[in-house]
Amino acid sequence: MSGKVWFITGASRGFGRIWAEAALKRGDKVAATARVLADVADLARNYGDAVLPVALDVTDAHAVRNVVTRAYGHFGKLDVVLNNAGYALVGAVEEADEADVRAEFDANFFGALRVIQVALPILRRQRDGHIIGVSSVAGIVAGPITGFYHASKFAFEAMHDSLAQEVKGFGIKVTLLEPGAYATGFASMASLRIAPTIEAYSAIRAEVFAAGAKNQFGDPPATANAILKIVDAENPPLRFFVGTEGLPRARAAFAERLATWEAWDALSKAAQGEARQHNIAS
Repeated sequence: MSGKVWFITGASRGFGRIWAEAALKRGDKVAATARVLADVADLARNYGDAVLPVALDVTDAHAVRNVVTRAYGHFGKLDVVLNNAGYALVGAVEEADEADVRAEFDANFFGALRVIQVALPILRRQRDGHIIGVSSVAGIVAGPITGFYHASKFAFEAMHDSLAQEVKGFGIKVTLLEPGAYATGFASMASLRIAPTIEAYSAIRAEVFAAGAKNQFGDPPATANAILKIVDAENPPLRFFVGTEGLPRARAAFAERLATWEAWDALSKAAQGEARQHNIAS
């Protein structure tokens, strides 16, 4: 029995639900949050006092502060802070309304940021803790028609990359989970927002949807053991591909990027100009 205390956003379904139950089944405790309390209330019926089910909309900064503080007060510590809440905005760059893009970032990026900023003082005082962010292969490689979802996950990745360097000295660990396609229901309308369409993009949209229909989706429950091992690892990875999709796509994408940078390296060096030092005034 590990005796860890988890704080999980988006625990109503999909990965959040599966990992919450995996933690509970092995004897851990979980503050399980979702936008609608009824969606996590059954966890308490099944697992009793090991669960604190709480309603939480991560776009509400006041609510985030209250709920994280309540979870810490209820259990007396926080060992794993897992940001899983989020959704995808589907639409070409030209199609999406700015308000919809801001809403996507508010949930996917700023929602996680709010939780992290409230949890960090607790974890620093403990000199221990593990911040886990559910990113995606979409945070490594971008494609058409979901550019703003990619953008939110690229930003999510960069934030956690910096965070890991900032908090290492406090004994706090950071891990980015990067799943590929899984049969979690994420591709359903419950996790998607569709931007108004422009006819000019109909062909590429159809191409993207057709390719998506051919995906080999992973089995969500199969992820649970891997996530528990990451949580229990003395030195967990900063980045972890969940499933088989990520590494081949990353290899191809980074090989192409490196080839392009190498091909244009002479011009890059010429653009450097004469090397000189610049002292920044304090």
